[in-house]
Amino acid sequence: MAVKKRCIFNWSGGKDSTLALHYALKDPTIEICYLVTTLTDEFNRISMHGVRESLLIKQAESIGIPLYQIRLGEMPTMEHYDETMRMHLLKFKEEGITHSIFGDIHLEDLRTYRETKLEEIGLKAIFPLWKLDTRLLIQEFLELNYKTIIVCTRQDLEMVCGEVITLDLIHNLPPKIDPCGENGEFHTFAFQGPIFRKKIEFELGEKVFKTYRAPVDTDPADEEAKDTSSISGFWFIDLIN
Repeated sequence: MAVKKRCIFNWSGGKDSTLALHYALKDPTIEICYLVTTLTDEFNRISMHGVRESLLIKQAESIGIPLYQIRLGEMPTMEHYDETMRMHLLKFKEEGITHSIFGDIHLEDLRTYRETKLEEIGLKAIFPLWKLDTRLLIQEFLELNYKTIIVCTRQDLEMVCGEVITLDLIHNLPPKIDPCGENGEFHTFAFQGPIFRKKIEFELGEKVFKTYRAPVDTDPADEEAKDTSSISGFWFIDLIN
């Protein structure tokens, strides 16, 4: 019998993670040792998605795979993020882990970044959903009887924040919105389906709008441009358990 790949699974709690994990669990060559999730330490919530740690824990318990949390500041620099991730990846490697699984679908730059950082440690990446059609993926997700709610949206998609995803909702999204939100249009929380032993219960809380200031690439020698930044806005719906 072939030796299984000992893996960590990068778990965001959303639909793409769920479907990628669904695929990975069916692969007899893969052993998943941890669900790895980054959380914003100040707010005790999943980074970017804004979901409470308590609901993340319930997801992991329902799935039956140990949860490994990585704590970060609200807006960490890339240097701090890379250093933190490197420290944890080295720990995983010491435990005999050889691969890291991601739910990315189409973003080439992100895949290259992940593979490069893993290669520095001596680990490899696995992408179960890579280059699959996102419209077919969301259809398969729903046909498998998974359920997921939109917890975070770009500022122009407030109307779907807090909605459970259906095919009708996907078909009625504005033009150029990826059906899986692959370009960051929206993020989700999966709460029911085949990989979950039981449904994760929650109630809808407050919907809030937050803005984030992101640095813009400028000439380092341009003193007037040093404070230049772009502001992005996102809607979040709080899930309460």
